[in-house]
This record gives sequence, C-alpha cells and structure tokens, in this order.
Amino acid sequence: MRTSRIRTASLAAVTAALALGLTACGGADGGSKAAGGDHAAGAAQSSSATGADGKGGASQADGGATKGSARSTTASGGTGEVASKGTTAGAQQCRGDEMLLTAVHRFAGQQGDHLLISASNKGTEPCWVTSYPSVKLGDVNSTALPHSKKDNPGGDRHITLQPGGTAYSAVNLFDYGSKHHTAKSFALALRGANGHDGPIYSVSLKGDKPQFSWNEADVLNWSTKKPYNF
Repeated sequence: MRTSRIRTASLAAVTAALALGLTACGGADGGSKAAGGDHAAGAAQSSSATGADGKGGASQADGGATKGSARSTTASGGTGEVASKGTTAGAQQCRGDEMLLTAVHRFAGQQGDHLLISASNKGTEPCWVTSYPSVKLGDVNSTALPHSKKDNPGGDRHITLQPGGTAYSAVNLFDYGSKHHTAKSFALALRGANGHDGPIYSVSLKGDKPQFSWNEADVLNWSTKKPYNF
C-alpha cells in the first residue's frame, strides 16, 4: 500500500510537472505570438508610415511641384496680363488702320533725345503687337532702323491691347552736331510674328519741337510702359 501511494504520488507529481511544462510552453508560444503580433503591428505601422511618407509625401511633393508649376504659370500669366492689359485668347494682330499712331519729340537737343511713339487700339476687338516697330526716318525708301542693343529682352512676346489700350516704343536719336539729317515725320510699319513688315504709315510729330535731327538712331521694343519716363 505504501509503495502504491508513493507511485501514485510520483505519477501525480510527474503529471503536474508535465502540466506546468506544457503551460510554460504554451506561455512561450503565446509570448511568441504576442511578440509576433507586436512585430506585425510595428511592421504595419512602419509600412503605414512609409506609405504616408512615400506615397502621401510623394504625392504631396508632386502636388506641391504641380502647384508650384501652376503658380509659375499663373505668375507668368499674371505678368503677361498686366503687361498686356488683359491678354485675350484669340486676339488678332493689330492693323495699322485700326491704330492711332502718334509721336512726340522728347528731350530735344539734350541727352536722351528721342521720339516717343504711341500706338493705341481704336478698334472694337483686342489685338496684339510684337517686337519693335519698323521705322524709317526721312526718306520712306531708306533702310529701317535697327533694334537698340541696349533694349531689354522680350521682344518676341505678344502685347495684347484691349480697345483703347496703348503700347509705346521709342526712337533713340544720336546727333553729333554736323552732317546730320533732319525731318518732322517718319514712316512706321507694324511687324508680324514672322518678322515681316506690314503696311507703312506716315507719322507726323506733335509738340513744341516737331523737328528732329540725327546721325544715328535705333528703336526700342513695344511696351505698355513709356520708356525714359523720368
């Protein structure tokens, strides 16, 4: 009996030990699963963060770049609109017969002597001018004046004039005091986008000193601001 009890107690102890061992193993497995779960959650969080930075961030960066381009386009368009007094799609090239062309002799006999040219759109639709006007001083059959080398770039852009809008150019006069030419009018033609001259129009000067003299002269690009306005 005593031996039987001892064996029974031993078996019970072994059974309990096995149960504890299994419980420990189960706990280890549970811990591993929990650790795996934490790892998976961490990976998911890492993936989510990467997705946010990689996808959302890139999208935002791309979106930012796109918006930057849009701003650049808007800024360029805005500048064009200001410069052109309201650029209008589909505007045609200005024709001389729809323009009021005038000129004034400014700073006569002084440094900065020039002819201020104004071209106003008297038509009912917007139109554009480009480059610089083709100007011939004195004899209409003379050679057109060259573009000023000191002028600002941008002569290839179209300046759109709304009805009543005005563009300005200037003829710089260089008078060396002898062997010069004199005149009170000149011939002007608007240039097309291809650089070819349109019809020629005679422009008479207004003001107190309509007569001007020159040995050399050159022309500025069209602008919506008066040149030498100081």
